[in-house]
This record gives sequence, C-alpha cells and structure tokens, in this order.
Amino acid sequence: MVFGVYTGPQPPPKQMHEMNQEEQAEEGARKMIEFMQSCPGKTAMAGVSGFFLGGFFGLFMASMAYDAPSGTNAASHISQLPFKQQMKIQFTDMGKRSYSSAKNFGYIGAIYSGVECAIESFRAKHDIYNGVSAGCVTGAGLSIKAGPQAALFGCAAKYKKKK
Repeated sequence: MVFGVYTGPQPPPKQMHEMNQEEQAEEGARKMIEFMQSCPGKTAMAGVSGFFLGGFFGLFMASMAYDAPSGTNAASHISQLPFKQQMKIQFTDMGKRSYSSAKNFGYIGAIYSGVECAIESFRAKHDIYNGVSAGCVTGAGLSIKAGPQAALFGCAAKYKKKK
C-alpha cells in the first residue's frame, strides 16, 4: 500500500541469503536502528554507556582521593610500605571504586531509561514530562530502602508549588 492505496499483492520479503551485500548491509542497519529505537534497546544502551561512564568517573575520583585506600589499616601508613606494595594497594582500590561507580551508573541509567521509555509509550507523547516523571519514579524506586517517606519525598519535592 502506498498512501492508503491498494497496489495489489506484494512479493514476500527476501531472505538474507537471497540478498546481495549492499541489501544485507541496508537490512542490518535497518534492524539495528529498529532495535535502538525500542525500549529494550534504549535501556540496554543506557545501562552499558552508564557502566562505562561510571567506570571512568570512579577511576578519576579514586585517583583524586586523599584518604587511605580501603584495603589498608590505619596503624600502618601507606607511605611506609615498599613502592611495589603501595602501587598494588592503590590499583586494587582504584579498581574497586571504579567498578562500584560503574555498577551504580549503569543501574541508574538503565532504570531511568526503561521507565522513561515505558512512560513515553504509555502516554504516546514525547515531551519533558516523561523525563520528569521517570526521574521521580526512578528516585523513588532507588530510595525505597530508606523507607516510604524517603521515596515519597523524592517525588513530592519536584512537584511542590512555590508561593
């Protein structure tokens, strides 16, 4: 059908082995675009990119930390250890902090993106309220361990009217 006009029976779509290389590339690109525009695709990409961004952020923040690494005790100062052991402790600490930040960023990114896409699909609108609502739901979901008051406060603070 073209613009609602019936043009007769359409031939069945070609299988991948029947296509030439250009047609296969176009079909692969089309399927990739369809996946990236779907809710699972958006959620997965937000989680993966959040994981990598969080890893770099954690690495940077661990390198700027002036406190003692998490694997050392306060009795022995790290500067009194041999250089090789100092480096081992520092790199171990950087790896732990980097992985921790990566998990958190990926988790929050995936949840936010999935909730936003679900709200957008439900409302059938693409506007700012989808992001605000997704932030509210995500914040409430992540703070529910602190109790229902913390979860409710996370959303209520966004919508409080100013006089």
